[in-house]
Amino acid sequence: MWIAWIEFDILLGEVHSLKEKRSLVRPLIAELKRRFEVSAAETGHLDQHRRVLIGAGAVAADRAHLVEVLDAVERFVAARPELELLSARRRDLHSED
Repeated sequence: MWIAWIEFDILLGEVHSLKEKRSLVRPLIAELKRRFEVSAAETGHLDQHRRVLIGAGAVAADRAHLVEVLDAVERFVAARPELELLSARRRDLHSED
């Protein structure tokens, strides 16, 4: 069994409050879950209105599938015009590691 995750450090565009931030972050997380069938959540910078950390993770039988899924997730997030992707960090582990 393989487990993989990716964490995005994101700078949001014209956002002036936490309420506006949530109105951008919630739909993004929901779309990641729906489109890519991953677990996803806001994982950091919770009290900053222009920054957000979003994590996504998945489990699969083979590593190649997870790499494809996380590549697609990263392309999707990077293509969003309302945000700037500052960095993406990923990791994968085998259950026997």
